[in-house]
Amino acid sequence: MKKRHLLIGLSLMALSCNEDVIRDHTYDEAFDALEWGVFELKEAYAEGSLSIFDATDLYLSRIAEMNHQGPKLNALISVNPHAREIADSLDRLYQAGKILGPLHGIPVILKDNIESLDSMPTTAGSRALADNYVNRDSKVAERLRAAGALILGKANLSEWANFRGQGSISGWSGMGGFTRNPYVLSRNPCGSSAGSAVVVAAGLAPIAIGTETNGSIVCPSQTNGVVGLKPTVGFVAGEGIIPIAHSQDVAGPMAKTVAEVALVMEVLAGPDPANPAQFKAWPPQEWNFELRVGDHLKGKSIGVYTEAIGQHPGVDSLFAQARRDLEELGAELVEIENLMPGSAGYHSYQVMLYEYQEDLNAYFQSLGPDAPIKSIEELIAFNEADSLELLYFNQYYLEECLKHQDSAAYKEHLAAMHRLSREKGIDLYMDSLKLDAIIAPTGSPAWQIDPVNGDHHILGSSSPAAISGYPNLTVPMGFDHGLPVGISIFGNFLSEQRILEIGAIYEKRTQHRKAPQFKGTDSELAL
Repeated sequence: MKKRHLLIGLSLMALSCNEDVIRDHTYDEAFDALEWGVFELKEAYAEGSLSIFDATDLYLSRIAEMNHQGPKLNALISVNPHAREIADSLDRLYQAGKILGPLHGIPVILKDNIESLDSMPTTAGSRALADNYVNRDSKVAERLRAAGALILGKANLSEWANFRGQGSISGWSGMGGFTRNPYVLSRNPCGSSAGSAVVVAAGLAPIAIGTETNGSIVCPSQTNGVVGLKPTVGFVAGEGIIPIAHSQDVAGPMAKTVAEVALVMEVLAGPDPANPAQFKAWPPQEWNFELRVGDHLKGKSIGVYTEAIGQHPGVDSLFAQARRDLEELGAELVEIENLMPGSAGYHSYQVMLYEYQEDLNAYFQSLGPDAPIKSIEELIAFNEADSLELLYFNQYYLEECLKHQDSAAYKEHLAAMHRLSREKGIDLYMDSLKLDAIIAPTGSPAWQIDPVNGDHHILGSSSPAAISGYPNLTVPMGFDHGLPVGISIFGNFLSEQRILEIGAIYEKRTQHRKAPQFKGTDSELAL
C-alpha cells in the first residue's frame, strides 16, 4: 500500500501522553475512519502498513477534531491520557510475536458507567462523580484488556443511564453535555449509550461498549446506523458497571458490522455465576462466536412482532422491504401480534425501582469511605445544590426508588415479570411456533434534540427482550429522510449465536449501512 508521512500536532499531544517530542509516523494512506473497523485494522497491522501507535494517533486526532471542535459531537467525556504509551507497549508485544488476543491493538471506547483501571473517572455522566477514579477494572474492561484491546476513552451517555428523572434528554449528561447525531447534528442520538454509538458511526473508534436496561444499546445503535447487541442478561459479567437494575442490566458491543460485534462478544462472554436474571440453568462453558454466514435462510422460521408496525410510515415501508428480503433469502415469516402481556412492563418498572435503590447504594458503598457520594440521598442533595444538574429535567426516579424497599413485594413483581415475559412471552411463542428468532423495527428515525420537552420516542420494540433478559441484535435496515433506522432480531435464552448469524446473512444481502455526513440541520438533507 502507498504510504505518506504526517506530523502529529500539539493539540493531539495534549490529548495523549506527556511526551515532549513530536514524532514522525508512517500512515497507511488507505485508512478511512468512517469505513474501517476491526478487521481492516488487524489486516493493516499484519501487513505492517499501520502500527498500533499510528492507529491510536489517528483516532486521537479525529477525536480532537470532532468531539469538542468541528461538529462538536460531545460523544466522549474523557480520553485515556496514556493511550499512546499503551499503544507503544502493544506494538512491542506484537513485533515480538506475543499477540494477547483477538483485539490486540484495537482501540475501544467504554460507556462512562463502566469502570476502567485507566486514568479516567467513571462518572455515569454525573458531575457528582467527576472525581470518581476507581483504580480498578470492571470485568468488561478486564476481558477487553486481556484480549489486547486498548481502552481509548469513555463515552458520553444519558446521565445515570437515563434513569434519573422525567422529561430526560437522551444523550445529555452534566459531564458531557448534548451528544449529537452525526447524520444530522441537530437530532438526538438516542440513549442511554448515545456516545458509544456515535463514536463508532463517526469513526472515533472502531468499536464501543454500551449498556442496556431497556433499549439503551439497540436504540442508539439503530439511530446512528451501526450494529449493536444486547446480550442475555448475565452473559457479560456486570461487576464494575454503575447499575440501574441487575435483573435487566447488561453490557454489549457496538460496531459497524455484525462480524465485529460477534468477535467482541466472544471476548466479553463470561457468564456471571451470580446469575442476576435468575435463569433456571447457567452453562459455564466457553463460547465461540465464529459466524457461519451463508447465502440463504432456508429452513429458518422467524416471528414478526407487529406491535411497532403502523406508528411511522417511513419505518413501515423499510420494514416491509426487510420482510421481503428475508423471504427472498428463504425464511418463513409468522406474524405475532402481542409478544407478552402488557402488565409485564408494570412489574418491570417496580423491579427496577427496588433494585435501583439497592444496587446503586451498594455501588456507592463499594467506592470506600472517601467516595464523593455515599448514598442516593447524598446524590439527590448534590443535584439540588448543583447549578447544572437539574437545569433540564428532574430526578424523579432517584427520589421514587427510595420508596421501594419492600422486599416481599419486590419478589412478587420479579416473579411476575419473569413469568409474563418468558413462559407467557418469548418462550411461549418461540416454542409453540418453533421459531428461530423474532424480528421487529428497532425504532424511529432520530428526533430533534429538545431541551424544553425532552425526548420524543415514537416507537420501539426493545421491551420483550429487555424484560425477559434475552438477547436483542439491531442491524441497519435503511434510511428515512436521510436518517438511519434498524431491524431488531431477538430470541430466547442464550440465542446470541443464532441471531448473530441471521443478522449477518441479512446484512450481507442488504448492505444498508452508510457513513454519516455530519449535516448541520435537516435543511441540508436531500429529502
